[in-house]
Amino acid sequence: MQIRKFWFGGMIGLLLLVSGGLFAADFKVGFVDAERVNRESAPADDASKRLEKEFQPRVQEIQRREAQIKSLQAKFDKDALTMSDNERRTREQELSRQIVDIQRLQREFQEDLNLRRNQELGALLERANKIIRQIAESEKYDLIVQEAVYRSPRVDITERVLKALAAGK
Repeated sequence: MQIRKFWFGGMIGLLLLVSGGLFAADFKVGFVDAERVNRESAPADDASKRLEKEFQPRVQEIQRREAQIKSLQAKFDKDALTMSDNERRTREQELSRQIVDIQRLQREFQEDLNLRRNQELGALLERANKIIRQIAESEKYDLIVQEAVYRSPRVDITERVLKALAAGK
C-alpha cells in the first residue's frame, strides 16, 4: 500500500514537471530596470536639465542670503564685545530672524523641487510604460516585470526601452 502511494505521488510530480516545462516554453517574460530608465534615459536627462534651469534662480538667492548671514554673523562676532547690551540683543534678534527666514526658504525650495521632480518622474514613467506595452504587444510578451531579485540578461529589455525613449524625444 505504501509503495503504491509513493508511486502515485511520484507520477503526479512527474506530470507537474512535464506540464510546467510545456507551459514555460510558451511563456515569454521580460524585465525592465526602472531605476536605470530613471537614471539613463534621454527624457530623464532632459527633465533634470529643465529642473536645474527652473530652480537655479532660487538656488542662487538662497546662496546669496546664506553668504549675507555669514557676513552678518562674522561682523556680529567681531563687534559683540564693543556693543551695548541693547544693540547686541537687537542684532542677535535680527540674525535669528534671518536664519529662520533662510531655513524656511530652504524648506520651501526642497518641497517645491521634490514636487516638480515627482511630476517629471511621473511623466517619464508614463512614457516608459507606454513603450513597454508596445514592446510587449509587438513581441508577444506574456509578462514584463520591473523588479526582480534575479534576472537573466537574455530577458532584460531595458536597453530597447532606453533607445525607444531616446528616439521619441
